Amino acid sequence: MKKKINHIRNKAAQVLLLFLAMTSLFACKEDREVLAGLPEYEHHYYIVYMPNNNSAVTVKRSQTALLELPVQFYSEFERNYDAVAQYVVSVEGINNPAELGKDFEVVDASGNKISPIAGKYQMVFPGAKKAQAKIYIKLLNNTAATGRRSVAINLVDNIQEQFRVDVFSTAFKRTVNID
Repeated sequence: MKKKINHIRNKAAQVLLLFLAMTSLFACKEDREVLAGLPEYEHHYYIVYMPNNNSAVTVKRSQTALLELPVQFYSEFERNYDAVAQYVVSVEGINNPAELGKDFEVVDASGNKISPIAGKYQMVFPGAKKAQAKIYIKLLNNTAATGRRSVAINLVDNIQEQFRVDVFSTAFKRTVNID
């Protein structure tokens, strides 16, 4: 009798393991597969920070070289229009925020201050062609500031009639800590 009960338990355990394995296979499958060439994705692009994460960068406030934040623009096509990615300066949720104009400026590759349009900075990708680019930050050596000051440079979605530039949740934010 004891042998029969053990046999039933072993069979029940095997059935349960098989059920769990099959359930996990079906749970991992997406509802819809994305196929190359679907019209709704032909003008859909992505911008992400490189490396592909949301890590922070720490710099000295006295740094004279421009801080370069590399990004990757993903596209499989070349178009007859320019795709525009956007980013914002954010201090939301930061306890000791860095101040734009006092601690840092957003600049171009030559160090010239650039201004946002409706609160958003733009990066233009000619022909919507896959490319790498950089966001440049110039530190202003604010010696009056005490302690660490921080700011987040966040990539944001840009949805236009002609195209869409999205971000990855794993690589849209770069916090800059200024010591």
